[in-house]
Amino acid sequence: MDKKNIIKEYTNGEVTIVWQAAKCIHSANCVKNNPDVFQPKTRPWIKPDASSTEKIISTINTCPSGALTYYMNDADGKRAD
Repeated sequence: MDKKNIIKEYTNGEVTIVWQAAKCIHSANCVKNNPDVFQPKTRPWIKPDASSTEKIISTINTCPSGALTYYMNDADGKRAD
């Protein structure tokens, strides 16, 4: 598997964060805006339970590359479409 094509998902049950490694330009907007969730020196580096859903969404919306996206989950924790 090509490490650049890695796509990972992290959820707090309400929102799921999607990270696409190949798109990441390492602007660090996520780390600067929400360091409780985005911790690049730890594994896993995204900790969605460490912040509110609203703040996570706000932070993701600052990602200039589109490497971070999100989707909302339904009451069962599954993707709500």
